[in-house]
Amino acid sequence: MTRYAKPTTVDEALALLGEDAWRILAGGTDFYPAQGTKPFRDNVLDINGLTALRGIAETDDHFVIGARTTWTDLIRHPLPPAFDALKQAAREVGSPQIQNVASVAGNLCNASPAADGVPGLLVLDAEVELRSATVTRYLPLPDFVLGNRRTALQAGEMVSAIRVPKPSTTGTSAFVKLGARRYLVISIAMVAARLVVENGTVTEAAIAVGSCSAVARRLAGVEAALLGLPVDHRLGDAVQSAPITELSPIADVRGSAEYRLDAVREIVARAVLTAAGLTNDNMVAA
Repeated sequence: MTRYAKPTTVDEALALLGEDAWRILAGGTDFYPAQGTKPFRDNVLDINGLTALRGIAETDDHFVIGARTTWTDLIRHPLPPAFDALKQAAREVGSPQIQNVASVAGNLCNASPAADGVPGLLVLDAEVELRSATVTRYLPLPDFVLGNRRTALQAGEMVSAIRVPKPSTTGTSAFVKLGARRYLVISIAMVAARLVVENGTVTEAAIAVGSCSAVARRLAGVEAALLGLPVDHRLGDAVQSAPITELSPIADVRGSAEYRLDAVREIVARAVLTAAGLTNDNMVAA
């Protein structure tokens, strides 16, 4: 017989996870479509009652996004401009009804290559807080999302928060998503860019691309090419000529691998120019 539990405290949830195998239900916006009409075979741990895990807190060193924080919560919370890419991505996660329920942590745990929230968190150097009944551990985001629908979650663990270090919240950022239409679309490719500019020169660059490999990737070659450049439209030229070796897109119904590789340079350039304040293009490029 399968079990259903809806704990009201984190300690209760962790105790349950320590005694049996559970499938965690958070917002449910991916949970129920994936289940379809199939009968439930797994125990279901509903964490929607864990109010302690909802909200964004600020410590001396981090911004801490609780695991039950919704995309709407994120959009409404006052955050530094470096979070603008993540907020723009939040507005692209389905419809407003989905954003009101779906959680930021759930987007990571679902581990889709097209998860809109991952690039914006990558450019912020986010880490994932994982808790069990006996231990709390922290993983950099690239070490948590391992592949298509695969994460580093271990038995008895749940994601309790996403932590963004304050040194990574400087600068400005932008998000650009390529899709077949303006709204309610799965990404063909998407980009988050964060730039730190001092005295008119780029002193720090973080660029991440999603939907062009099994997991979203930072582009080290593009980041290096942007450093030391003046803030003008030559930033776009630097993107066009920089090496991009981290991506390995597939071909599917939304686009060929070759198209993705060609298109991603263009939307990286758009995101960089927008983050630099030279254009205003942080929207779906239909």
